[in-house]
Amino acid sequence: MAAELGVGIGWRPEIDLTVERLPGVGFVEVIAENVTPARLPESLSVLRGRGVPVVPHGVGLGVGGADRPDTRRLGHLAGCAEALGAPLVSEHLAFVRGGGMESGHLLPVPRTRDALEVIVENVRIAQESLPVPLALENVAALFGWPDDELTEAQFLAELVERTGVGLLIDVANLYTNQVNLGLDARAALDALPLDRVAYVHVAGGHAHDGIWHDTHTASPPDDVLDLLAELCARAAPPGVLLEWDDAYPSDRALDGELGRIREAMARA
Repeated sequence: MAAELGVGIGWRPEIDLTVERLPGVGFVEVIAENVTPARLPESLSVLRGRGVPVVPHGVGLGVGGADRPDTRRLGHLAGCAEALGAPLVSEHLAFVRGGGMESGHLLPVPRTRDALEVIVENVRIAQESLPVPLALENVAALFGWPDDELTEAQFLAELVERTGVGLLIDVANLYTNQVNLGLDARAALDALPLDRVAYVHVAGGHAHDGIWHDTHTASPPDDVLDLLAELCARAAPPGVLLEWDDAYPSDRALDGELGRIREAMARA
């Protein structure tokens, strides 16, 4: 059973005092690669002292590649989890490197049976190395691989069944893939094992030349919040978190965005 987290926000050093001031924050998420377990930012210690759970969120593990997970990166994630007293760790189901070269982006994995076998083993290795449960996030994509044998929802469902890994469902990424690739976001919600959701991401972005860019620098559009409501109508997620990574608005505006998330959840 996933921990009950409530409504939260991504902690960033640029808005550390804002996060501390926001009322009703149930939990926060910190980018694992941006903190050192032995020297945690004071703001995170303040939040932990108030009983606010802190979830390390990795961006560089790369469980979607052919290489086995890097032991140094796994050690860092484990150290973050222990230092923060985290209830879980989250990462992306993505390809990020190969042959010693970094992609510089969270790329979609080929959804083939062969890739699934590799990723199942990568996930099991990661789970054995972490002191807390692992949840994997669906990614936003600008392209799809031509030889996919499974939908994203089918791929994730089988991965969950075979490994017991949790899911971090990003409804903004589902929306991005619907706009850019024509993938039905609601059909994905119908097919995903929502009973394995650890928490949910919500974020905004910008459209440019018919392409939706998931920038995390704007208010989540109503379509994304509608997807959140759709998800909540199917299952009650333990937590929902707002991501905002740059061009930060005022405290009042961020509080209002958390209010919009609560309203969307209440619609269910």
